[in-house]
Amino acid sequence: MSGHSKWANIKRRKGAQDAIRGNIFQKLAKEIYVAAKSGDKDPNNNPTLRMVIDKAKSENMPKDKIQNAIDKASKQIGGEDYEAIRYEGYGPGGIAVMVDCLTDNKNRTAPEIRSAFSKKNGNLGTDGSVSYLFERKGIIIIDNKYNEEDVMMTVIDAGAEDLTTNEDNYEIITPYDKFIDVKKALETLGIEEFMVSEVTFLPKVEIEVDDNIKEKVFGLVETLEENEDVQNVYHNMKE
Repeated sequence: MSGHSKWANIKRRKGAQDAIRGNIFQKLAKEIYVAAKSGDKDPNNNPTLRMVIDKAKSENMPKDKIQNAIDKASKQIGGEDYEAIRYEGYGPGGIAVMVDCLTDNKNRTAPEIRSAFSKKNGNLGTDGSVSYLFERKGIIIIDNKYNEEDVMMTVIDAGAEDLTTNEDNYEIITPYDKFIDVKKALETLGIEEFMVSEVTFLPKVEIEVDDNIKEKVFGLVETLEENEDVQNVYHNMKE
C-alpha cells in the first residue's frame, strides 16, 4: 500500500495552529460541546463525540478542557445553540476552498467569511460549488517505530484504504465509516499515541501551483482559520 502523503499539509496546518493554540482549544471545545449535546455524553456510545475527542487528543488538548466541554453539554438548561454551516469558494489560482463553521450567529459569520475571501483574492461560491471535489476520509498518523508488516496487515484487515511509509511515520487513510475500526485495531498492537487522528475532507485531486499562488492561498487559509466561528478549512492545493 502506498500513496501521496498528506503529512506535509498537516504539518503546515499544525504549525500555523501552534501560534494560536488557545484559539484551537476553543474551537475543539465547541466541537466537543456540539457532539455531546446532540447525542450520548459517553464517547463509547457516541461515535461522533469519540472522533472529536480523538482529534482533540492529537492536538494535545488537556483532558480537563475536554471534560469541561462534555460537562457543559450535559447541563439540561441553557447553553449555546450552534449551527453548522459550510461555505464554499475559490481561492487564488482557482484553488477550491471549503470552510466548515459552527456559529451562534450566521448573520455575523457569513459577511466575515465573504470578506476574508474578497480580501485574499478569492471568491465565495454557492452551496455545492466545490464540495464535490472532496471526500470524507479518516487519517491516522503514527510513529514508524512499530513493525511495518504488523501495522500494514492490521490496518488492511480492519478496512484501511491506504498506508504510506514516510521518513518518521506511517500515514493511514481510511474510509469514513472504517476510521474507528482501524484505530481500535491499531490499539490492539499497543499503540496509544497518535500524531494525527481525525476524520477530515481530502481532495480527490490536488492542484499544483507556483510558489506565489501557494503563499496567497496560505494567506487565505490562515485568515479564515483565525475566525472564531471557523472549525476547519479544506483546499485542493498540492503543498
